[in-house]
Amino acid sequence: MLFLKISVLLFYIILFGSCSETKVTDVDLSSSSSFEEVLYLSSEDLVPVLESSSSVYENNSSLEQPHFSSSETSLNLSSSELQIHLSSSSIEPLSSSVFIPNISSSSFHFISSSSFNPVYKPGDYILGADVSKFQEYESRGGHFYDTDNQQKSIFQILKNHGINYIRLKTFVDPSAMYGYAASGCGETSTEPFGDKSHIMAYAKKVKEEGFGFLLDIHYSDNWADPGKQIIPERWRSVNSIDALSDSVYAYTYDLLSSLKSIGALPDMVQVGNEITNGLLRNVPTSKTNCWGEPSSAASSVVSGELSSQPGNFSKLIKAGIKAVHDVDSRIKTVLHIENAIDHGSWWLSVVIDQQKINFDILAFSAYTAYGHGIASEWKSFINTQSSKYPNLQFLIAEYNGGISASTWTSGKTKEINLMLKETPKAIGSFYWEPALYGAWGGAAFEWRDNNLYAIPSAFSEFDELLPNLDLQRHLPPMPSKNPPKSKGLF
Repeated sequence: MLFLKISVLLFYIILFGSCSETKVTDVDLSSSSSFEEVLYLSSEDLVPVLESSSSVYENNSSLEQPHFSSSETSLNLSSSELQIHLSSSSIEPLSSSVFIPNISSSSFHFISSSSFNPVYKPGDYILGADVSKFQEYESRGGHFYDTDNQQKSIFQILKNHGINYIRLKTFVDPSAMYGYAASGCGETSTEPFGDKSHIMAYAKKVKEEGFGFLLDIHYSDNWADPGKQIIPERWRSVNSIDALSDSVYAYTYDLLSSLKSIGALPDMVQVGNEITNGLLRNVPTSKTNCWGEPSSAASSVVSGELSSQPGNFSKLIKAGIKAVHDVDSRIKTVLHIENAIDHGSWWLSVVIDQQKINFDILAFSAYTAYGHGIASEWKSFINTQSSKYPNLQFLIAEYNGGISASTWTSGKTKEINLMLKETPKAIGSFYWEPALYGAWGGAAFEWRDNNLYAIPSAFSEFDELLPNLDLQRHLPPMPSKNPPKSKGLF
């Protein structure tokens, strides 16, 4: 009987293909209570949204798709829309013996209830931003204002100016001694920002807002960068590279599985941060400060320093990549170095040619003020290396555009992104922490008391870029004057 009802339902959907407008309302399916909801769908875009109290069903062959049992299904048709009324008391896994016809491979799919209008769609140019610290600003009571001086969430401000992808950093245990949020450091108030729970909370917001999501794993309790890659406190007693690799795998797998369980799975994962000369290669000293400096070299037995211990480096990176793919094989893996012009060619030859490490995207930092090069040099690097490694894509993981310390350089954001757009194998960029300024350049926000205001001259560059990048601004939807009403059963 259930199969017959489903077949009749799909028959009516196909038959009434003249529906002109797609309207979708959330369907909240709780395993502990019945539901009664109305979906407004066109036959060209049937998108079931099925969410249980514990997880979101995604388009993943490894997940069981739900179907309705003990259900009541009815159709109510008007001249402009197809209304489907569903009522059920439970959801059961889809049995392999049950066949549901596929209306269209491009239009019949499961999506998260947060993604009716995704900001980023696969294949779009990535116009990204790393806004990890905005979670901290919010916790301190800070508010954010767009270029129109109207208060908005940071995510709405970014969407208003066409930014479609978010990068977030994470630390293993920022509360540990010498960690990012260690006692007495003061940078992050009293909360361990960047830890698993904070990342899960902020990542969920990112996905709910429809952004693409890049997770930047530092594999340290503090900033990991070219100058230091300090082994996390919880792993410092490990005395073999195999055991340390196992720790990397277990940590990565747990973190991503936890994100998956709340519907916040990253689209890309960065296995390490600025790992030009390796990762997990330092330990703190009695003089190490809140920034993780200075540090000393770890034992060669466990050190992941690329130049001296390439085999160790390979084991650590491969463990992280395997964990990513074991959670979801669709996630793109990213390896990130800080200076492609000076080190990129050597790095790729060691990592790919010698160590046979397979990954999807090479990312690099591109701070002109730090001496990393200029747009024309980055373009040349990408073109040269993509001819050697045709399966590799390229991404600027961090840039600012400033050509001198603490200074906003007009036109550089536009120049960098236009260069990437016209460069084969380049997929986009991430503006790093737009509220910060320093030796790397200026900020795109300015502080006024405890609040942040978007600087019009900075964000106008993003606005002007959008037509050239085939992107658009994602303004908040206008409230409907005549919201659809339930017409009940027939």
